[in-house]
Amino acid sequence: MTLNAQYKASTYKLDAIDRAIIQATQSGLPLTSQPYHTVAEQLNLPPELLMERMQTMLDFGVIRRIGAVPNHYSLGWNANGMTVWDVTNAHIDDLGQQVGALEFVSHCYRRPRLMPDWPYNLFAMVHGKDRDEVAAKTAQIAALLGSNCHASDTLYSTQILKKTGLRI
Repeated sequence: MTLNAQYKASTYKLDAIDRAIIQATQSGLPLTSQPYHTVAEQLNLPPELLMERMQTMLDFGVIRRIGAVPNHYSLGWNANGMTVWDVTNAHIDDLGQQVGALEFVSHCYRRPRLMPDWPYNLFAMVHGKDRDEVAAKTAQIAALLGSNCHASDTLYSTQILKKTGLRI
């Protein structure tokens, strides 16, 4: 979260409706064809008001994002590797966008290096049914990065960590 977003979030005042929306959605949206309508009905709100309130909380940084959090193991992806790359600074933004756009990369982001122990500045999560599949996908990333990559590694998941969002 940027400093501006942190400031915006700190100036936003939650009211009773916002709190009810957060409480109703903090464990996830219902698996229905119109999840926002379902939550709005539960809260006795017009769906348009619920969506407007959620968008405002997103705009102010109170809610950082709304997205799916799949259990990759349940989907049959038993090899989950965070690939880390030492990419030339001059090209990292463009290359990071390209890596993030690959269909097999679930998330990709830039982080500062922590020299001398951690030279990596680009991270991309790759999932596969086994490590051979992850290695093949990682090779595709390496080919895309080419000579702009000076080192890389793949860190495999060893356990599932509980992921939670905003809680009230």
